[in-house]
Amino acid sequence: MGNILAPNNTKAGERAPISEVLPGEACKRQRLLSTSYEDNSRLIPSLPDEISVQILARVPRIRYLNLKSVSRAWKVALASSELFCLRKELGTAEEWLYILTKVNDDKLLWYALDPLSGRWQRLPLMPNVFVEDEAKKGLAAIPRRMWNMLGSSIRIADVIMNWLRRKDALDRMPFCGCSIGAVDGCIYALGGFSKASAMKSVWRYDPVKNCWTEVSPMSVGRAYSKTGILNGKLYVIGGVTRGRGGLNPLQSAEVFDPHTGTWSPLPNMPFAKAQILPTAFLADLLKPIATGMTSYRGRLYVPQSLYCWPFFVDVGGEVYDPDINSWLEMPVGMGNGWPARQAGTKLSVTVNNDLYALDPSSSLGSAKIKVYDEEGDTWKVVAGDVPIHDFVDSECPYLLASLLGKLHVITKDDNHNIAVLQADMQNDLASSQSLSSSPDSSFSELAESSEESETDIWRVFASRSGRSAELVSCQSLKV
Repeated sequence: MGNILAPNNTKAGERAPISEVLPGEACKRQRLLSTSYEDNSRLIPSLPDEISVQILARVPRIRYLNLKSVSRAWKVALASSELFCLRKELGTAEEWLYILTKVNDDKLLWYALDPLSGRWQRLPLMPNVFVEDEAKKGLAAIPRRMWNMLGSSIRIADVIMNWLRRKDALDRMPFCGCSIGAVDGCIYALGGFSKASAMKSVWRYDPVKNCWTEVSPMSVGRAYSKTGILNGKLYVIGGVTRGRGGLNPLQSAEVFDPHTGTWSPLPNMPFAKAQILPTAFLADLLKPIATGMTSYRGRLYVPQSLYCWPFFVDVGGEVYDPDINSWLEMPVGMGNGWPARQAGTKLSVTVNNDLYALDPSSSLGSAKIKVYDEEGDTWKVVAGDVPIHDFVDSECPYLLASLLGKLHVITKDDNHNIAVLQADMQNDLASSQSLSSSPDSSFSELAESSEESETDIWRVFASRSGRSAELVSCQSLKV
């Protein structure tokens, strides 16, 4: 047994000497070749994959997108759930802010902010989903009186009538009016309009795989519904759907379990105050809608309104208690004092178990941050002169988010760029505890006692170009 070796310095025409390889040397060479092959198949040569994964788990996540181009093995490893489970165990999981925007050509674009590096990353486009339906022709035939009944508080009539003025706008923009939620490390886009029909479909963005996939649909098509997270499950409530007479408000609710991938029905919102209207005429005229939802101290709080274009009336709200699977009346002070954004929608966010809302007052230039005092059942002002601007052409001039344990306001700056403002509320919360429970008097006293601290409460945490973009929604995820 042997091999013929041809040295590089063998002259042409000469016969290369025959060299016989002994059996022991052949085994040694085979082992060397085997070791070389194993090194090539490993994530990092000469290191066991277990050590390599430990190293990758400590690399900042913003680098993963580039590292996936190193090799196919790296691409697989960096998109594995095992790696991200290890990051959680090591305490290297990172919380990012995800912002959904709408640009001029009616596209919805997602951007993710890494707060550690201050860098932005664009997400894959949401899929183009269309409903096979004669919705456009049906919508165009709806009489204007029906539009006037559709809703001031969430500007449905304004939005859809604006769509109809633009050729093929409904075809170009699926997911318009979709609701956004985040649970179990993923972002969910629920329902919305496609060709003017409310969709049942639900799409999930997985930051580990960096892709969108469709999951189990809801039981009914919804647009402009409200979402909340409780006990690791995604709740969706209310919204509107398309019926025989046009768009109808929904009182139904359902919950999605991300571990089983299934939806379960919940009791309908009773809208108890809508049932005690003095006349049947008002009951038919004023339509009940959910204008917001937040998860707070183990329950879901849903502020509500009765509306008839161009009027809407706040009627407090209701609270879903998962322990008894039932709806309760919202505390009076909470419901009556819940600040409303323009057109009646009510944004709020829970930060470190405190419930915050932004009160734009008569103009956004004098906006205030309020926190709910559960013991006194009141909303107290904890910060004034929030630096946001009143863009009359914007449907959503600001968003609220909880990131890194702090309150953030996302808005547009003087140059129409997207600005993420971070607030340090700790000192202001401590100062406000001794103030009156009256919202007006508390703001007056706070302005006098902490004028210097208010000037330092806000800082621009991050910004990016966004002149043509409108804010739609935001979520934070720790992965």
